Amino acid sequence: MGIMTVVGYARVSSHGQSLDIQLERLKSAGCARIYQEKASGKAGHLRPQFKACMDYIREGDRLVVTRLDRLARSVLDLAKISDRFTQEGIDLIVLDQHIDTSTPSGKLLFNMLAVIAEFENDLRRERQTEGIAKAKELNIKFGRPSSLSDSEEIELLNDKQAGMPMSQLLKKYKIGKATAYRIISRLSSDDKMPNQNINELEV
Repeated sequence: MGIMTVVGYARVSSHGQSLDIQLERLKSAGCARIYQEKASGKAGHLRPQFKACMDYIREGDRLVVTRLDRLARSVLDLAKISDRFTQEGIDLIVLDQHIDTSTPSGKLLFNMLAVIAEFENDLRRERQTEGIAKAKELNIKFGRPSSLSDSEEIELLNDKQAGMPMSQLLKKYKIGKATAYRIISRLSSDDKMPNQNINELEV
């Protein structure tokens, strides 16, 4: 194992906010290397410095943040980070919440967070399953509703089969190309029409 590096990560959610206070506290905590950025916590894919920080830290290193919400976007996100740190022997220090995963109490807290995250996922999946089942009982159709009536959809299909160009179909029925493709594909499938698929529906 190499020499431990104390790494800091600082973030504010908008360009109008200052990082100065966080940076000063991280320096006081002994951070030899600090990653910083101004980005929303919800935009994980737009946090390049966070990704760089996660790529840099290695086994035995220590990551310091001022608050948990500077690091993670959700309990689940935090649990994933915690799981990686546990496996790789990386300690997390959170200054404001007095969390230190190098201590037994800090490890216990993060184990609890992982259980809570799993519980939340289970509840979410159960609600989704129950909602889908209930919707099916009520004959509720999923997906975007068509802007055309059933008779108009059939008429559209007939016009297409009669050779009307797609551009004219879109103009006549005042719908977008994706909607027209969806209707024609669905009706063609329902009717089990041979040699008709979405690739044949170009203008």
